[in-house]
Amino acid sequence: MGKPRCLVIGSQFSGTFCARELKTKFYVTVVDAKEYFEYTPGVLRAFVKPAHLDSLTFTLQPVLERKMGVKYIWGEVKELNGEKKFATIKPIFINHLEEIGFDYCIICSGCNFGPFKPMGESLWFPTVHEDGRAVSDWKHIDERFIEGRRRHVLEEYHKLSDLNTKKSTVLVVGAGFIGVEWATELEHYFPDLKLTIIDFLPRCLGPLPDSAAQYCSEYMTACGIKEFYNCKYDPKSSDFWKTIELPNGADETYVCIGVKASNYFMPKCTLSDKGPGGGGWIHFSKHLQVTKKPSEGGGVWADGTIFAVGDCNYGCIGEPPNWEMPPVPKISYPGEEQAYHACLNVMKLAANQKNLVATWWPWGAGMFSTSLGPHDACFVMGANHNKNSGYMVNWWVPAALQKEIIETSKVNECKDGWIGILIWHFVHHTPINLWGPCDRMDCQMSEWSEWSWMNPMEDF
Repeated sequence: MGKPRCLVIGSQFSGTFCARELKTKFYVTVVDAKEYFEYTPGVLRAFVKPAHLDSLTFTLQPVLERKMGVKYIWGEVKELNGEKKFATIKPIFINHLEEIGFDYCIICSGCNFGPFKPMGESLWFPTVHEDGRAVSDWKHIDERFIEGRRRHVLEEYHKLSDLNTKKSTVLVVGAGFIGVEWATELEHYFPDLKLTIIDFLPRCLGPLPDSAAQYCSEYMTACGIKEFYNCKYDPKSSDFWKTIELPNGADETYVCIGVKASNYFMPKCTLSDKGPGGGGWIHFSKHLQVTKKPSEGGGVWADGTIFAVGDCNYGCIGEPPNWEMPPVPKISYPGEEQAYHACLNVMKLAANQKNLVATWWPWGAGMFSTSLGPHDACFVMGANHNKNSGYMVNWWVPAALQKEIIETSKVNECKDGWIGILIWHFVHHTPINLWGPCDRMDCQMSEWSEWSWMNPMEDF
């Protein structure tokens, strides 16, 4: 009897993780709408220093097919049929749709940024979906190709250079870790820009600890970046612009808030009616199996053979304040952790085992490294879903070096390099459960003696 087939949708952190984890026991096929991997946590630097893009990206086909030994399809998934277990795909160079069957499927398709755009669009993630490209602000560039992504980076860099020459005013909307990083990168590489950052919350870095917020705020103040908090973004209001001391408006505005679902291929019965960006997130169980929405009964969809991990899923289970699992940040670390849980459960189902692994709120999801230009940063660990939780444990040059090491080694691991694998393998493969609220997800130590993991330091 041949090996079972597993379809992996998406090839960023979670997708490459699943391919590497399952390749020996399954016929793995990875589908992605773009031809390259991109290290999203570091992409801000690329727009102010274009040469940096090369260290963040690699083409997928040589890595997935030649090094990992799995099948890679460059194309967009247009529909996922859970009842008949096949995906409808539009390959990049073919005008008609094709179908590919599977026994198991793990959805690692991520999400988009930019909630004010109709399909969710921002600089931080390439526009690769067919419907998104049709309404894109940069439809003249095809970011499904790595050369298209490079062209977009260069185009934005030259725009910033022109703004810097004119000593233009730039507004950054959102003072979370993305907004703070973007403002400080702009300040370092384009020092003649007049920068302002705003946020609806009382301070920067949102729910992270006061010590980190104060550190970042002091850095921005020292660099001449104006900060305005408790301030709602209202570009049509003249009072808004006066409040932030830009009575004539800003020459350029960058929106660094919010996420938007991109699960266009999923049936409506599995997608949330609410959530960030207006909903559209995949409902899932504590075993990460895709479920129907509560109004459709909430039962497991597709016989429990399809899993949703990382940024594409709803991010939480239950309702406040009685969470079964509180909202998990939409960052890469929890995505990989959930990918590991899903891979274990796929292997269990293939072996006809019923005791599936229950996911949990990973401790590593509370670790954030915020760059303040290339030579400064702060690192927070121990944050959770409670406001102002966590501790700033590293800062200044050591934190910046830490972030660089994480970025370099993580890209190497995703590229199936042995150095990165040696560094990161035991992030999710340890013999005992060392940390986490396991009681929230019915995790018994007897069950977890074989299937547990820990969560060391991570910046994404």
